[in-house]
Amino acid sequence: MKNKQNALNKSDLSTDRSMLIKPTKKMNKITYALILMLVVVSGWVFANQEIKNPKKLNPKTLSASKRDAEKKKWEVSPDGIKFKEWETSPAGKNVYANAAKIRGDISAFTTMDAVITALSLPPGSRLGFGVMARINGADYIVNFEAEKSQLKQLHGLKVNDKIRIKSHNLSYAPKYSYPIISAEYVERDGKVFFKRLPRNGGC
Repeated sequence: MKNKQNALNKSDLSTDRSMLIKPTKKMNKITYALILMLVVVSGWVFANQEIKNPKKLNPKTLSASKRDAEKKKWEVSPDGIKFKEWETSPAGKNVYANAAKIRGDISAFTTMDAVITALSLPPGSRLGFGVMARINGADYIVNFEAEKSQLKQLHGLKVNDKIRIKSHNLSYAPKYSYPIISAEYVERDGKVFFKRLPRNGGC
């Protein structure tokens, strides 16, 4: 009788154990599946953040020492030597002198009164649409970074038109005998004539 009872107890115990083990295996499978889903979702979110913010992936900011090294390297290159020669030439000195006349207005983004002197840029120019203008007795290239929708109006400019210009950007290059103003805001006859449209993702 005792043997039968023991056999029954063992049978019941083994049944109970099997019942306990089966749910545990199912729980493990569910846990693994949830972890796998979490890893996949996390990876997808992280990848999306990297795509949306590509600048954060590979920052290319140079230290001051590296910038100086790059500058010195450029100065001894053929282009750097040519630029230095141009800076000290009469043409280069004249461009720098005329640039200095309006540098304060460019820095402060104040209005400059100008008169258009030509509707075409010097031969060989690759600046897109632009005109020649005189400001305070000096000649400048006025470049317009215009959209197609703005070109029709800009082509309505005439020689001797009086305009008022605002700009943040003044540049020069050995190829050009005049400083280059990138027009951002232009008035004609007291009305807004041109306003540079903000670039995508910028202002």
